[in-house]
Amino acid sequence: MLYRMIYEKGLAQASYIIGCQQSGTAIVIDPKRDIDTYLEVADQEKLKITHIAETHIHADFLTGSRELAAATGAELLLSDEGGEEWRYAFSHTGLKDGSTFTVGNLRFEVWHTPGHTPEHIAFLLYDTPASAHAPIMFFTGDFVFVGDVGRPDLLEKAAGYRGTMEVGARQMFQSLKRFRTLPDFVQIMPGHGAGSACGKSLGAVPTSTVGYEKLVNWALQINDEEEFVRELLSGQPEPPKYFAMMKKLNKEERPLLKELPKPRRIGLHDIQQALDSGMPIIDTRSKLAFAGGHIPRSINIQNNHAFSTWAGWIMDYEKPFLVIASDHEIADIVRKLVRVGLDNIQGYLPSIEEWSSQGHELEIVEQISVHDLYNVRNIADYTLIDMRGHNEYIEGHIEGAINIHVGYVQEQIADLPKSKTLAIYCAGGDRSSIGGSILLRNGIKNFVNVTGGFNAWKEAGFPYVQGEYPSATPTSVAYTSSAVVS
Repeated sequence: MLYRMIYEKGLAQASYIIGCQQSGTAIVIDPKRDIDTYLEVADQEKLKITHIAETHIHADFLTGSRELAAATGAELLLSDEGGEEWRYAFSHTGLKDGSTFTVGNLRFEVWHTPGHTPEHIAFLLYDTPASAHAPIMFFTGDFVFVGDVGRPDLLEKAAGYRGTMEVGARQMFQSLKRFRTLPDFVQIMPGHGAGSACGKSLGAVPTSTVGYEKLVNWALQINDEEEFVRELLSGQPEPPKYFAMMKKLNKEERPLLKELPKPRRIGLHDIQQALDSGMPIIDTRSKLAFAGGHIPRSINIQNNHAFSTWAGWIMDYEKPFLVIASDHEIADIVRKLVRVGLDNIQGYLPSIEEWSSQGHELEIVEQISVHDLYNVRNIADYTLIDMRGHNEYIEGHIEGAINIHVGYVQEQIADLPKSKTLAIYCAGGDRSSIGGSILLRNGIKNFVNVTGGFNAWKEAGFPYVQGEYPSATPTSVAYTSSAVVS
């Protein structure tokens, strides 16, 4: 048997190739959209991809299942559980709880594991030449992670399916009862690792075993259903806004990506046209380079591991866009974009030097150090804006700061104080650079970005507070916290 995990760090997403070397056939589970990876592995291992399966209708990435099926002729195996509303709207072989299928000498048994989503299934693998009666691996998708389980609130919070959170949590409780019946030696192959928004405390170890999860996974330590539901629904991070779009595109018919886009290298005329027409420009350079000078109204989304997530969260899927990126980075950036369905890239500018050398004005982001902020933070003309997540904010924030998650800055523009200077910060500066660029794009210039963010504030030994939001709107900073940490 051949086993290969393909791990995409940016989305913390795992897909798998499992092959029967005797028959020369293989299956891919939960493939990403840039499918050349799987084709290369299959070619290297002298395998033919004959089956493609998904654990559920994914929300955090656009799958490559249909692209891979078109390229290989493989059978597409998808869930028919969860009711008509959760049925894939294109041709496939439907799977139900108890369904089985084989890939050479490998036998897969389908488990319906609702909780994260109503249609979710998982795949129990039997390597029949080695052990025909005992399973060896369980491909759990977003059912069981290392140290965590799939969150049931995404459908309601991100996709608008009202009343599904608690139902999903109770379904997860029942699914875990069945999970406990598996032998401890069965290996767990999850769909995500640490950093994914599909859970709240995913472990960094890539795989696990049933026995290990029984010992350490918080969700398997709670036997009371009501307590489990409360705990599962509390403390979940904000779901990225693009998740609703991924649900739609992964369920319905859509144009297939036949090859990776090859954006053209553009010039200053194209940039000027974009500015005149309002076309978005993504500047993928570092936050410091962006702060030092950038093309006006461009949005800073750094080319790092989180690029796909923030691009999906911030960008409009209906609008074409341009990218500022070097020649050697653009291919990597294109992959990160198509993984979340952002195919409308119209071109890229490798450097802003020509723009500035031609006399065009560069916009800057004014910075303030945590030491300077500490000395002025009580001045009435400053309003502190914490652009981190809700849970991060509660765990500790600068006193008086108002929490506006960077993903919702655009919606809060009208509520921001116009007469005060905003001091924006996040954990280390990445998210506040995104937020600052959104402010500038909307004509908001009365702000400074806190260099190093809350991490630098803590490292400097300055006091901070813990607790809930001070206000529902960013118009007042009056706040008294019950917990001050110094």
